[in-house]
Amino acid sequence: MTINGKVALVTGAGQGIGRGIALRLAKDGAIVDIKTDKMEAVAAEIRALGRKATTFKADVGNRDEVYAAVDHAEKELGGFDIMVNNAGIAQVNPISEVQPEEVTQILKINIEGVLWGIQAAAARFKARGHKGKIINAASVAGHEGFAMLGVYSSTKFAIRGLTQAAAKEYASDGITVNAYCPGIVGTDMWVTIDERFAELTGTPKGETYKKYVKGIALGRAETPDDVAALVSYLAGPDSDYVTGQAIITDGGMVYR
Repeated sequence: MTINGKVALVTGAGQGIGRGIALRLAKDGAIVDIKTDKMEAVAAEIRALGRKATTFKADVGNRDEVYAAVDHAEKELGGFDIMVNNAGIAQVNPISEVQPEEVTQILKINIEGVLWGIQAAAARFKARGHKGKIINAASVAGHEGFAMLGVYSSTKFAIRGLTQAAAKEYASDGITVNAYCPGIVGTDMWVTIDERFAELTGTPKGETYKKYVKGIALGRAETPDDVAALVSYLAGPDSDYVTGQAIITDGGMVYR
């Protein structure tokens, strides 16, 4: 357990990828703080593993609330070592149909949420005088733009830029900043994406999901555990010489 006793904060950990990450870090020995709407059930799962867990409800798009969440993690769990900026939303719409309020919402959550998380975590690591790990959620859609996912893709491209810039700015403090880029993960988010594609294109529900899964070299959809395995590596000491990277974990779909 390479991160035994480390304190990690995972945003958006109530379901899907975030839940998988929180549970994996707990199994690896981390003490986990969860910031999400469905947090108590996941916290109970973590405690059942014999690990400490605490919860904090906040809007990741609100800078003050993100800083408060980091304060909470340190106070309740006795330290702060790993920040996983996982929370995010999808948006499916042709570029021609995107509305201003949709752009405002997704930028606030997908970009500002990560920015405030980077800020808050780095400030706390520096105040504590030790190294730290910041791990951001990007996507294969941050390496390649997808039709109907234009604005979503743009937010994930932005996360790659933020990750690279933050890695350079905080390297002298011993803080690494990396991102994970999942592909087609069998979660509620992809159910929503598939339903929206069906609405826009007239294809039967489930067809878009099947089409993308068919294009995966390893022949199956990704699971939250697949993503969590990469995050576990980025959170641990084996990745101490890795920074500024946005690593694709998609089973062979987008190649860079």
